[in-house]
Amino acid sequence: MLKLAEIAAALEQVAPPALQESYDNSGLLVGEYNREVSRALLSLDCTEEVVEEAVRLQCDLIIAHHPIVFKGLKRLNGKNYVERTVMSAIRNNIALYACHTNLDNVLRQGVSTHIAEKLGLQNLQILDPKPEQLCKLVVFTPNSHAAQVRQSLYDAGAGEIGKYDACSFNLAGEGTFRAGEGANPFVGEKGVLHTEAEIRTEVVLPVIKLNQAVRAMKAVHPYEEVAWDAYPLLNTWDEVGSGIVGLLPEPLSPEVFLAWLKDRMELQVIRYTRSNLSQIQKVAVCGGAGSFLTGKALAAGADAYVTADVKYHEFFDAEGRLLLCDIGHYESEKYTTEIFARVLSQKFPTFATIFSTTLTNPIQYHT
Repeated sequence: MLKLAEIAAALEQVAPPALQESYDNSGLLVGEYNREVSRALLSLDCTEEVVEEAVRLQCDLIIAHHPIVFKGLKRLNGKNYVERTVMSAIRNNIALYACHTNLDNVLRQGVSTHIAEKLGLQNLQILDPKPEQLCKLVVFTPNSHAAQVRQSLYDAGAGEIGKYDACSFNLAGEGTFRAGEGANPFVGEKGVLHTEAEIRTEVVLPVIKLNQAVRAMKAVHPYEEVAWDAYPLLNTWDEVGSGIVGLLPEPLSPEVFLAWLKDRMELQVIRYTRSNLSQIQKVAVCGGAGSFLTGKALAAGADAYVTADVKYHEFFDAEGRLLLCDIGHYESEKYTTEIFARVLSQKFPTFATIFSTTLTNPIQYHT
């Protein structure tokens, strides 16, 4: 048995809730964090049928990619499928957790990365990095404790730049202060101006880790009142953003690539627009509705772009320079459950996770 808080923490370490889009509603939708659960049903969507499946399989938690609740519910009287699904979950004491655009927006173990891995793409990079995700933390520490403070920042996730960690800039200088009444100074005397040799330490870190880094730093800093600053940065964080772009091991003809795509993603049909390309090697992907990234795929020099929910006129945006492939929303994200299973099995090897067999795709195909 695990507490819901433990399961949520494991998922949110991979996909922090702060990275979800403003319109989203990821997180624990039904249930209490201190409640214990024994097994989880993993699904792309949460519907009435999925809740029934959870009851049948004695699962007390459903983890879905798509939140069943996007908008506020003013009543729960069963007038639509959203209300009926939530009511059924509550009635059967089943917790509902959603991990949506926050999982879309991460490079490591994200939705688009999972698609890219299935297609065998290499040298993966975020297609459209999210801006304003990084900041710089500056702290002033007496020489005697500078190394300990730096280590506390590294341990909290600061100082990571690309494939490097423990990155910081340090500058020696002098700090001045005068302790007032009621103070308990680490050095110096009350009422006397004091000068102390200090180190100015600068580290770059994600904004979402700023609070924990400050707490960690203050926990080991010797000063009663710590002098620190935080600055927003315009640098992009290459770990967070929309879509993925990578390379096939070898170039393929458009016809062979389409057949490869259909086989690897287990598709019934692919909607695509013709291109003037004779070979496909650089491929961009985005799970779900990703037509907004077509321009980014072109700018990145992609030969093909795999996504879903492309409208008729949006196919023209490829301008013959891109093999634009719409594989379907459900089809592009149905393997998200494999990410959930991998994350939880690595963290909790004995916790039971079950893949839902309920087909939740609202779109059917007549062939």
